[in-house]
Amino acid sequence: MHHRAAPISIVWLLIGRCLRSSRSERGWLPRREGSGVGGCTFKYSEFQVVVGPNAQAETRVQIQESIRGKDVFVIQTVSKDVNTTIMEMLIMVYACRTSCARSITGVLPYFPYSKQCKMRKRGSIVSKLIASMMCKAGLTHLITMDLHQKEIQGFFNIPVDNLRASPFLLQYIQEEIPDYRNAVIVAKSPASAKRAQSFAERLRLGIAVIHGEAQDAESDQVDGRHSPPTVKTTGAIHPSMEIPLLIPKEKPPINVVGDVGGRIAIIVDDIIDDVDSFVAAAETLKERGAYKIFVMATHGLLSSDAPRFIEESAIDEVVVTNTIPHELQKLQCPKIKTVDISMILSEAIRRIHNGESMSYLFRNIGVDD
Repeated sequence: MHHRAAPISIVWLLIGRCLRSSRSERGWLPRREGSGVGGCTFKYSEFQVVVGPNAQAETRVQIQESIRGKDVFVIQTVSKDVNTTIMEMLIMVYACRTSCARSITGVLPYFPYSKQCKMRKRGSIVSKLIASMMCKAGLTHLITMDLHQKEIQGFFNIPVDNLRASPFLLQYIQEEIPDYRNAVIVAKSPASAKRAQSFAERLRLGIAVIHGEAQDAESDQVDGRHSPPTVKTTGAIHPSMEIPLLIPKEKPPINVVGDVGGRIAIIVDDIIDDVDSFVAAAETLKERGAYKIFVMATHGLLSSDAPRFIEESAIDEVVVTNTIPHELQKLQCPKIKTVDISMILSEAIRRIHNGESMSYLFRNIGVDD
């Protein structure tokens, strides 16, 4: 049965200049009436929306034209004020729902609060809360990229397309690093070894893992299962019962598993925010003989003084995609380079609107990727 697409409308919220310029100059979306990615022609319109705080600093959304029966794509990037970003998204989606849009697809290149996807002591799984709020607001589909944990998709009761930026980063390595055949892919901790292995196998390169660095916030020790007190108490359990305590971890001396001497070291990860661990890894690799060090990540949050730390470090280049605006950080640190991923988001929007299969965008992607 032929899929008959409804009219398509697109609204841009706090989208940064990176994606805006990519959209207009590099085909983020097809022209209003022209050839789209993949040679398909269709029309779309950007409808006018008033978004802003009122006198009480509450977010207000007012749609200025009819979107009844249309496929709506709400595109939102994360600003420094992430909570305002989320509220604008939720209110915008709910406004589209109450305006009788046929479908509402959220396009969030970086999913906020994705690092808070595990129970930590007496905290909460915040990414599950955000997912529930988006579904409740009226979202019918979500397009995102490189979730911090793939299991976050299970927090939603709507379809989620978790696109990958690795093809663009791999292409950058092959085209922009002349001697990449003499490189080794590095995981700065055992937790990121799987991603490093994926890069290494596709580039036919070796792999190295840094083990013994300062404990990461993602470690099991901060998991909620360690919340009981470590001292033996007689009031909480029966005197005849003895529950064995888990032996505490002892951080081993820092060590690099793999040969990096005389090689180019390429550290890969999904998010680069607090750069302390990357700077420490670069120092370790320099001590082990690596003569050039690259850092590659999908999402460049680069918070606080990250650009200054990168500039003063042994890192030669930091490569991130434009899922998050980082123009200011690039002005502060010329070592930061940007890879454009707008084309895959554009193609995802086109395929969803036309009812086409998304499998083309996930070819050669395995379960562990």
